[in-house]
Formats: sequence, C-alpha cells, structure tokens
Amino acid sequence: MYYRVSGKGAYTRPGDTQRTRSKEALKALITQDPPPGLLGYLGKIPVGWISLGPRESYAKLAKSPTMKPVDDQPVWSVVCFVVPSEYRKQGIARELLAGAVRYAARSGVRLLEAYPVDKREPSATQAPWFGSKSMFDEAGFQEVARRKPARPIVRLNLVKD
Repeated sequence: MYYRVSGKGAYTRPGDTQRTRSKEALKALITQDPPPGLLGYLGKIPVGWISLGPRESYAKLAKSPTMKPVDDQPVWSVVCFVVPSEYRKQGIARELLAGAVRYAARSGVRLLEAYPVDKREPSATQAPWFGSKSMFDEAGFQEVARRKPARPIVRLNLVKD
C-alpha cells in the first residue's frame, strides 16, 4: 500500500493504526480489476508477492525524484516483491517476475516498467523490495533512465512487432 497513497491522511485516524488501515485498503483492492498484485505458490504454500499494476495507481511514483515518469507513455509498474526469508535465494522473485510479465501481456499491457536496485551488495532496506537490476536484465528489460547511480528505471516492451 505504501506506493499507492501519497501522504498518510487517508490511512490514519485516531484509534486506528496505519497498518490496520493499510490492510483494510489492500483488502478492498483485491476485488478490483486489475488486482493489486500476484501471489506465488510452492504447492499450496504462498511463497511470494509481486505488486504490479497501472503506474497511475501508485501515487508516490509521480512525486518520487527517482521513479517519476520517464515520458507520457502508458505503463504498468512493478513496484515491489515480498518473499519470506526462508524462501529467498531459490528463484522465487524471478518466477514472480516471469508470472507478472505473462499476466501483463495477457492483460494487453504494452510496457512494463520497474525500479530495481543496481548494486553488487544491495542495502538491506532496498534489496528485497525492488529486485535487482540483473534479474530484470535476465528477463529482457532495458534501462530507460537513471536518476540516481544505483536506481535505474527499466522497461520491457510486451508488444511484439
């Protein structure tokens, strides 16, 4: 939910915690089309989450100096990954990304955009959330902008000419 809102006003009220309000808001999003993201399973066990959707559904991206729009093309954004620690380093994030690419293509998305970390040793605060640039490179994404040394913007054209 963090990138879907700008400011905290709508998600904090006296007596409510931000976490509780964010959970309620996310539950409400689940019934919408497109959904707020995709879950990955290993058998029946959920092992990961990828948040993706139309860029305009992520209010914070418009104000971010690092992730602000590159141009006026309509894109879907891959904003974050969540993989529990016991399932990391097993290719779960790569599989989530591959599933997101397939889902976006089936949904008629032309451009898929992401904001990975490009460091040999990603910082603990950024590493798991945004994904690594090398993972996006392997999936065919191309760098289209870089406003900070370790934070490129990458895109994948889903329309085959």
